[in-house]
Amino acid sequence: MYNNRNSVMQFSGGRLLSRGLVHMVTSPLMICRLHEAASFYQRALLANALTSALRLHQRLPHFQLSRAFLAQALLEDSCHYLLYSLIFVNSYPVTMSIFPVLLFSLLHAATYTKKVLDARSSNSLPFLRNLLEKLNANQQNILKFIACNEIFLMPATVFMLFSGQGSLLQPFIYYRFLTLRYSSRRNPYCRTLFTELRIVVEHLIMKPSCPVFVRRLCLSSISFISRLAPTVA
Repeated sequence: MYNNRNSVMQFSGGRLLSRGLVHMVTSPLMICRLHEAASFYQRALLANALTSALRLHQRLPHFQLSRAFLAQALLEDSCHYLLYSLIFVNSYPVTMSIFPVLLFSLLHAATYTKKVLDARSSNSLPFLRNLLEKLNANQQNILKFIACNEIFLMPATVFMLFSGQGSLLQPFIYYRFLTLRYSSRRNPYCRTLFTELRIVVEHLIMKPSCPVFVRRLCLSSISFISRLAPTVA
């Protein structure tokens, strides 16, 4: 009886020791992986910032330190995404903020690949051409998803602020970015998504089953967001 108790205690102690050793080994590995993920996150945003700066320079090659030049630069989508990258590059990693970068890179890569295939031969690599055609057919849905992602990043920055993972200025600077995307001349999908989301929410809250306080809260939120929206020429 006594020997059995000793053997059980030794077995339990061995299990605890082995678990402790496993945690000692795996914890540094997990920390290293998290550090590597944060490093790749920053690299992706820095690459996007450099690409956006290069495209902005191609659109406006003659730099001038003036208000008129700044106003003209803020009309360019490349300037918007340069600001976008600078907002998140030194912040706490947010997975949502990477989606626009990856999807725009995918669309640009698909466009460039199609140009290369057309220059090579009209019938070269049919499998890759079919894949590019499917991607091109879903381009509008991809751009809408990017716009939706950008919209929902606004409350995410506010949540990060209250959770201690964001800075005080980040929501205000991101709001400026969102107003620029809303006013974009070349990409109207942000305005389109705001309109579609408003229609969906209004349709849901007008149902008889919707509680009155939820309806009032949603209507007040819609009114508040509408007042924050910039005027579009």
